[in-house]
Amino acid sequence: MDDRGLAIFRQLMSDIEGAPSPGVIDDKLYLIWYEHVQSVAQEALEYLNTTDPDHGRDDADQIEFD
Repeated sequence: MDDRGLAIFRQLMSDIEGAPSPGVIDDKLYLIWYEHVQSVAQEALEYLNTTDPDHGRDDADQIEFD
């Protein structure tokens, strides 16, 4: 993965890790967070589609995790 992909991945993981609980903050703040994370997730998917256009959802079944 190149530097751009790594930066996108780190940002996405940071945003997900910092997810607020909807019951703890008001709906407006949660919506702001949600829209931000959706934007970063879309950027990540676009990056993956650009760098590996032949990789699809079904390919995930072939990955072995330790």
